[in-house]
Amino acid sequence: MRLGTTEILLLLVLALVLFGGGKLAGVGKALGQSIKEFKKEVKEEEPPASAEDSAETKDE
Repeated sequence: MRLGTTEILLLLVLALVLFGGGKLAGVGKALGQSIKEFKKEVKEEEPPASAEDSAETKDE
């Protein structure tokens, strides 16, 4: 199920009516910050590459 242009516009207008312009901007800002923090935490969780792995990739 894919959303077309009409459905996306309808959802945006509905959100604007429900939340208002000022609140909608605040919600967007908070959502962006949340996504940024999530990506930062996921990136920190990745195990660092060992010295052997990096030496092998340099040889190839």
